[in-house]
Amino acid sequence: MTQELLAQTEAPPRSPGKHKAASSHPVAEQGGSRSRFRAFLGWLGDAVPTTLLLAALAGLAYWGHHTGWTIPKFSELAGHGKADSNDWCAEHGVAESECVECNPDLMPRPKEYGFCKVHGIAECPLCHPEVAQVEARPKVTPEDLARARRALETSERVENNGKCKTHQRRLQFATKESVDKAGIDVVPVWESPMVESIAANGEITYDQTRVTRHSSRVPGTVWWVGKSVGDPVKRGEVLALIDAAEVGKAKSDYLQALALLDQKGKVLEAAENLIREGVYRKGALQQVEAQAAVREAEIRLVSAEQALLNLGFSVKTDELKGLSPQQLRAHLQYLGLPSEWSSRSSPVQITTSNLFPLRATQDGVVVVREVVPGEVVDASKPLMVVADVRHMWLTLDLRHEDIKRLSLGQPVRFRMGSNPKENEVTGKIVWISTAVDEKTRTVKVRADLPNPDGQLRSFTFGTGKVVLREEPKAVVVPNESVQWEGCCHVVFVRDKDFLKEGAPKVFHVRKVRVGTKDEQNTEIIAGVLPGEVVAAKGSGVLRGELLKNNLGEG
Repeated sequence: MTQELLAQTEAPPRSPGKHKAASSHPVAEQGGSRSRFRAFLGWLGDAVPTTLLLAALAGLAYWGHHTGWTIPKFSELAGHGKADSNDWCAEHGVAESECVECNPDLMPRPKEYGFCKVHGIAECPLCHPEVAQVEARPKVTPEDLARARRALETSERVENNGKCKTHQRRLQFATKESVDKAGIDVVPVWESPMVESIAANGEITYDQTRVTRHSSRVPGTVWWVGKSVGDPVKRGEVLALIDAAEVGKAKSDYLQALALLDQKGKVLEAAENLIREGVYRKGALQQVEAQAAVREAEIRLVSAEQALLNLGFSVKTDELKGLSPQQLRAHLQYLGLPSEWSSRSSPVQITTSNLFPLRATQDGVVVVREVVPGEVVDASKPLMVVADVRHMWLTLDLRHEDIKRLSLGQPVRFRMGSNPKENEVTGKIVWISTAVDEKTRTVKVRADLPNPDGQLRSFTFGTGKVVLREEPKAVVVPNESVQWEGCCHVVFVRDKDFLKEGAPKVFHVRKVRVGTKDEQNTEIIAGVLPGEVVAAKGSGVLRGELLKNNLGEG
């Protein structure tokens, strides 16, 4: 076949009028024939796999049609696919003689109590414990009712339709093995700690009420720096020394005022001596002039003292009056500096009286240092920042609609980074912003975090959660046990006699009020009690059968 095609492509039919022109170009004719042959082979390679696939699907359909192959139905999964057609309940997918829905005498329905408006479910086990599918009637304690009340008051819960009647349905299997065949696993309802919270991204920062920015009160030149970033400091400790001419002038003015007061005091004393010696007229005149001069010198001294106080220097004039001029100069030279710096073993050798000490105003750690010796500084530039890291701030960004559930004092838990193994740190809400962020449309919430060991770092990002409610004994089921059937949350409760020989293999449809949930479990506020057995894995099969049978109702 291929040789014939090759012969045809090599000698294509030509019209009589074009025979001469074509025969005059043999090379072009041969190239065109090969191109057409390669194109045909490419088309054949693309078409054959598709043709084979279509043929295989047609064969599968033909075999299925003649063998009666179909997708398994729920009735077959339930174990009744081969039941006698004369004894078959098509509506509920079980044998007519065994159907508890069609034959209520096989499993009499319990007394109905209707819809519970307190807990928002039908046939409420909290109000009527006898509806629970357990051997002995359970006891509902005041603590159980208080737990449900707290859960309903904490947040708005999804409500169930009070007119829905799906809770009256019972889904039946033929045998226990048919339940396994349908892929349904069951678990008992149990009690477990659950935490209801609001999650939000957050950031750790320094407590701004415990951060001090130190700058020089006077312009000058940095003479000495004693602390670096990360160094711990105590309140009153000297951070740096600033060589400021204004400090030297203030000290000089004080010395002059002190000397002037001493001089005017001696003049007044001489005038008083003249009076005592009997030279009343001359002595009285000099006394008046001397008193005025002393008063003026005292005012000047007070002004000089205030200038030093404004710079942070504390002086006691009464203690300095008896010192010699050399002692006064030495005292003022080391004024404001640690007393040990005046000794020969001082870590800093003081050679000037112009030094202004920059002191820490609180205990903490140096977190910023923006100064080096020799730099010219003034009061507008912070030289060092000291933070008390024993307490930190946590700021969370929460949605505006969640704010109504918050209050001051609520506990907050924060996990740094994305590692779930990181230890959580805890604190309490101390501030809720009164404004919404213009860009993110979130509300900032702040919590205080204790940091006694200093392990928390400022500007650390992570995930926080505000704890709204913490239940040590919440009633829980696996997340996959809870199904939404269109207007209500339901679980499928296994009948208490399910494992008994000859008892109908039934699952009861139970309405539930759902609370909080985590990665694995869902809290049930009301609807089931501990000890009842519910469908977990594969409960979607039961939901599908429930919805199928509900089609057309209402």
